[in-house]
Amino acid sequence: MSTKILMVSSAIVFAIFGLAATFFPIEILKYMNAGNALLSVLLIQIIGSLYLGFAFMNWMARATIIGGIYSKPLSIGNFSHLFIASVSLIKTLPVYTESKILWIITLVYSVLTLFFARVSFGKLLKR
Repeated sequence: MSTKILMVSSAIVFAIFGLAATFFPIEILKYMNAGNALLSVLLIQIIGSLYLGFAFMNWMARATIIGGIYSKPLSIGNFSHLFIASVSLIKTLPVYTESKILWIITLVYSVLTLFFARVSFGKLLKR
């Protein structure tokens, strides 16, 4: 996969998550049966702003050469976010086995993690 396609696809995924978390925090909390306390709504909106920040960053860097020493912070930032979230999602799946949305999100995160691992560490893995 070319890095341009990877950056555009990750920007789209992050923008969808970011917009949803920013504009529909109460609905997300209701879906998760987490109540709608003001602090929870605030945290979901802050998470949405982080997703939108990643989306804008990836979109604006879509034409940049990524890999090797070029844009290393960009690829490592994406990889670390995706890897940590993927591990957390995978650990949560046995508890919420019936949640189709959680399975889809876990799959998307895992695939993006693998692609960013390849971009970030591809030269190291070939040795």
